[in-house]
Order: sequence, then C-alpha cells, then structure tokens
Amino acid sequence: MVMNSTFFFRRRTLAIVIAGLFGLTLAACGDAQKSPGMGAGPGGMPPAEVDVVSVARSSSNLTEDLPGRLQAVRTAQVRARVEGIVEKRLFVEGSDVKQGDTLFLIDDRNYKAAELSARVDVAVMKNALDRYQPLLPSKAVSQQEYDQAQVKLMQTETAHMRAKIDLENTRVPAPISGHIGRTEVTEGALVGKGEATLMATIEQINPIYANFTQSNSELLHLQHAIKAGKLKHAEQGHVEMVLEDGSLYPLPGKLMFSDMAVDPNTGSVSMRAEFPNPKRALLPGMFVKVRFVQGQAENSIRLPQRAVQSSEQGQYVLTVDAEGKVVPKPIETSGMSGSDWVVTGGLKDEEKVIVNGIQKARPGTVVKPVPWNPQATSAAPAAPAAAPAASAARQTPPSAAQPASKTQSKE
Repeated sequence: MVMNSTFFFRRRTLAIVIAGLFGLTLAACGDAQKSPGMGAGPGGMPPAEVDVVSVARSSSNLTEDLPGRLQAVRTAQVRARVEGIVEKRLFVEGSDVKQGDTLFLIDDRNYKAAELSARVDVAVMKNALDRYQPLLPSKAVSQQEYDQAQVKLMQTETAHMRAKIDLENTRVPAPISGHIGRTEVTEGALVGKGEATLMATIEQINPIYANFTQSNSELLHLQHAIKAGKLKHAEQGHVEMVLEDGSLYPLPGKLMFSDMAVDPNTGSVSMRAEFPNPKRALLPGMFVKVRFVQGQAENSIRLPQRAVQSSEQGQYVLTVDAEGKVVPKPIETSGMSGSDWVVTGGLKDEEKVIVNGIQKARPGTVVKPVPWNPQATSAAPAAPAAAPAASAARQTPPSAAQPASKTQSKE
C-alpha cells in the first residue's frame, strides 16, 4: 500500500507539471493559428512524424548487467629450470604454441659433459658388480663389499638420471598449449642463476572466463520478489556479454559457479561465467558486462530504452492518443530485459508510445504516429543510444525538471 500511494503521489505531481505544460502549449498553438502561414491551417506545416510502438503484454526475463573482467582459463609461466646462457628463441611472440614445443635453447655443453661423466660412472659400477658376482660363492669377495658395490651403482644411476634431466631442461618446453606473449629474456641472457627466471607466459583463452560480482542486497531483493509471487524463478544457465563499446558479444556463455559466501569487504558474491572465444577476440584483462537472467515477470510490458524518460517525479513516456496528440504518462518499471525496460504500471494495452522523434513531440501537439522499425534505426549512421539518464537529459521537453540519473527502478 505504501508503494502504491507513493507511485500515485508521484503520478499526480507529474500530472500537475504536465497540465501546466499542456496549457502553455495550447496557448501557443492558439496564437500561432491567428498568425498567417503558421500552425496547422491552410499552408501550415504538416504534423511531425514520430516512431511509435503499440503496448502489448507478455512474459519478460528480467536481466541485469554486472561489471567484470576476463581471465584466461589456464595460465602457465615458462621458467628456466637450469642455469645457463640463452642461445636461441624458437617461437614467434604472440603466436599459438603446443604443449611440449621447445621454446628456448640454453647452452648445454656443461650438461652434456656432466651427463657423459655420470654415464661412465654407471658403467664402471656395473662392471665391478659383474666381477664381484662370481667371486661371492668362493668368499673371494665379502658380502659386505658386494652390497656396497650395489649401493654405489644405485647412487651413480641416480646421479646419471639427474644429469639427463638437467640436459633435457636446456631445451625449455611449453608446459601447456595456448597463446604465448612477449619474451622476457633475449639471446645471450644468463638465466637460472639462483632462481627460476621467468622467460615467457602462455595463456589458454578459448574458452575464456568472465569474473564478476553481484550485490548481496540485490540477491535478497530478488529472492523476496520471487517469494511474493511478483517474479518467477528463471534458469540461470546461459549468460550474455556486453563489450566496452556497448555491443553484444555474439556467442552466449554459461554460468560456472557462484560463491556460497559474501565478501565482508564489498558485501557482494563472486561469480564466474565461461564464454567461447574461437577467434581470440576476447583477451584477458578486458572490462566487460555480464548480462544474465534474474527472474521472469508475467503480464509485463517491454519498451525500448530510448522511449523511457526520467524526471525528478519519476519515469514517464510520451504517448499518442486517438486524436494524434502527445500525452505524457508516468510509468513504473521493475528492471531491464536485455536493453529494454520492463514496465509494470502506468500503461494500457494498445497505447502508442513514442520511441523516436521525442524532440519534436511536445505535450498537446499533434503528431503523425508511424510504426517503429528497429532494423531501420539500427542501420542508421547515428550515434549509439546513451544510457537512460543521458537520453532523458537530451529528450526531456522544455520547462520540465532535469532528469535524475537512474539505471534501474526497483520495487
């Protein structure tokens, strides 16, 4: 009841402001009709054309755009495992590499010598054991000497294995398959001196992760709306991505997980989605917005974002009545469905709402409504639609209050 009384109070206040504008407009029109060559009389200008949509009700998915950052699915740092001088780089920076590919060559002469020496030691100990074996029954060699020879053989084999590994590590391999960035070292550089020197980084970016957060208060609001029957629970399987330029990424993603705990520092819940990235158009670190379905509103109205205006009294739209006159009407919204507003109050079925040409539509003036063609609007070489608050700032009729910044109106 408090919500309804507040809505009708705002609607009454907005109606008073609109009535004043309407009276001024009629007076201006009367003066214009008295002047020759002006107004709608003979020889006057025809009514301005405006694009309109007809109000129709249906079920709408309530969506929300949450900011996030892209992250590689897997990241591996290529580091030097042995000490030496880099002799050659065997990859092209910014290319794709496969797991096991040799990326760098390190001077291996010392390691070849160490491996050969260890191999000789193993051969010597094997020959000693071969000599001790037939002498053991006759007690020419004690059991203790024979056991010590076996231990030394195992030690030399271990040293040989370690020398072989060091020799193999002079050919630095790719630990995973993926996209390799710029090299951190050049030929002639000394690496592995007391530390595992970083040489390059490999990232797997197809698919790619989008990490984002949602406010816990918004989650609670959504749960209460679903329990109250205002919204229906919607499956949160597929999500969409809005890029920095406002365009929609063509390939849908899927929600991977949502943390079961709220971050005490931010009061938000961490979430992650996965998107396919076959053309490598998405890069780690990019700022994006993740759009996912929160709930489903039944018997609701969807209007293009550009049709909804904002003022200090609330949100409103401009409609065209049966006589072709412009009539402002306050509305109530419950959120977004993609790029459209979901209207839950203030409009009736079949009403005509102005979408384009709002600058030419003044309350009380006569206009010519034309059905809106979204394809023609998107193909026009005009600047992309701004946010609701910015759009309202440009399109609010003269003498109206300045619009308040508003991205969503929640109940």
